[in-house]
Amino acid sequence: MSGVLSGQVALVTGASGGIGSAAARALAREGALVGVHAFRNHAGAAATVAAITEAGGQAVALSGDCAVAADAEAMVAALVAAFGRVDILVNCAGAAPKQPFGEVTAEGFTAMMNDNLLSALLMMQAVVATFGERGGRIVNVSSNLAYGPMPGIVPYCAAKAALSTMTQGFARELAGRNIAINAVAPGATETPMTEWIPDDMRAGIAAATPLGRLGQPADIADIIVFLASPAARWVNGRTIIADGGLV
Repeated sequence: MSGVLSGQVALVTGASGGIGSAAARALAREGALVGVHAFRNHAGAAATVAAITEAGGQAVALSGDCAVAADAEAMVAALVAAFGRVDILVNCAGAAPKQPFGEVTAEGFTAMMNDNLLSALLMMQAVVATFGERGGRIVNVSSNLAYGPMPGIVPYCAAKAALSTMTQGFARELAGRNIAINAVAPGATETPMTEWIPDDMRAGIAAATPLGRLGQPADIADIIVFLASPAARWVNGRTIIADGGLV
């Protein structure tokens, strides 16, 4: 396949469904060879790989816990073994269970930070170790809730705020190595992660959004492709809020 990412190798975490799957397929459409990661939903990862290969692209499934350093390193090594290198990392893995104030536990809070923040850090470290002088691009998936926290899932909002801060900080720290790090912060998007939102709340979010609807995975995937492409060569350390104008 030809495209703006032809010959590049991308690793997408959390790519078994939703935004991650859409991002993996969009990167492949632009010519990237893709590592499709899943931790639990291996059937979803296989479906994403099948969709890419059926469209003429190349992809391999990867499995592991991104919040465990050995797993992160093993997945990167597997992708290098398959395609020879890694040029792009998209950190989409995460979780957003409800955690009302009175029900937040130390264990639950730690798990939230591991799933949404530590996982991104360990994957960045594992991938950057392979970049070499050519550098590379990293795209983290944050959330507009980092800028307007929602009651009931505040630990998740805090983790995403920290992810945006980490994106900016490491972008400055690693810029001298030809590494660009950016993030996209989606609003409510039609994915399995947001299926818990009641219909009345869903309608309210759509009504409050200037563009009049919830996001679709493809809306976010296209921004990820942009940030991974040469067109974003002068963008670094930024979080792009993509929520139809809600925030």
